[in-house]
Amino acid sequence: MNISDFFSSTPGIYMAQSFCHAFISVIIVESAIRTWRIEEPLMKQRFRFIVMVFPIFSWPVYQILNPERGSIHFRFEALFDFNRWLNLNIGGRVPFHLIFLFILILSAVIFIFQEMIPIVRHTYESKSRELDTHRPDPDSVVFQALQEIKGEKPDVLMIDDDDYILFSATGKNAAVFLSTGLIQALDRDQLQVALVHEMAHISRNKRPSLLVIFLLRVLMFFNPVILIEFRKIVQEEEKICDDIAVRMTQKPHALAETLKKLFHTTEVSKTFRVKKLSDVKATLEEYSQTMLIESRIKRLEQGTAGMKDSAWSKWILTLIVISFISYYVV
Repeated sequence: MNISDFFSSTPGIYMAQSFCHAFISVIIVESAIRTWRIEEPLMKQRFRFIVMVFPIFSWPVYQILNPERGSIHFRFEALFDFNRWLNLNIGGRVPFHLIFLFILILSAVIFIFQEMIPIVRHTYESKSRELDTHRPDPDSVVFQALQEIKGEKPDVLMIDDDDYILFSATGKNAAVFLSTGLIQALDRDQLQVALVHEMAHISRNKRPSLLVIFLLRVLMFFNPVILIEFRKIVQEEEKICDDIAVRMTQKPHALAETLKKLFHTTEVSKTFRVKKLSDVKATLEEYSQTMLIESRIKRLEQGTAGMKDSAWSKWILTLIVISFISYYVV
């Protein structure tokens, strides 16, 4: 089977269709977010879930509804026929299906080396590494900050280290880890909001929806649109936890100052990120991380963090528009 024949097979058709439907979804979703000025991270994340989920099920559902959807007659009446592009030759020499296949393979390689391998490595190191930790003393500032936090709290463990370290571990033995160097750098309010932010990560990681989204991301490992959109969802997750911390503590400026101390020094920034789940090395990732931190600080300083925005009717309308348009893209 040659490459052109592959995209005429069921797996090839599915990959091409899911790419097209993801591309349509991301254009409509991002346009909807901008047009309706949706600012709340949780609502923006829900909009972007459409891009993650819809392309996985759209083609098989459409085929069940109309088995003749892939026929020549339907393609003549369709809004867009991707097969025509696959059969084109760029410059009269390079088949477009080769370029498209290269894009899919590149997306898969990026997924393996920048997402899967770091996660597997982190999981292995977490199980094999034993940290020298201890619980905060009753008279310490950490213990005082914890006493003011309401609700169920995971374990908070201290690491004797002068570097600025703060991260959370999920799972059966969920805990928040922070270093003595960080404790000395932050005041009580800043420690409190930092702890609540990490506790929010632990709480939200227990939600099955986030696990499902990650599994769907794995299934779409070849899709470059999903690659980009999933990273935006992860970035929104940080802002969601910021909002939770602000609503629980009512101290947005303390969280903003904490972020500045953690990330506005190269050495501190490097130490903090290495301790997190993802090990970011690429220049574009570093730039993206910097922009995310600046965006989080701006929201906190402007007082927009923690604000809720109900836009379910707009979400439903967006899904309907995507479903209708994608049906006529084959």
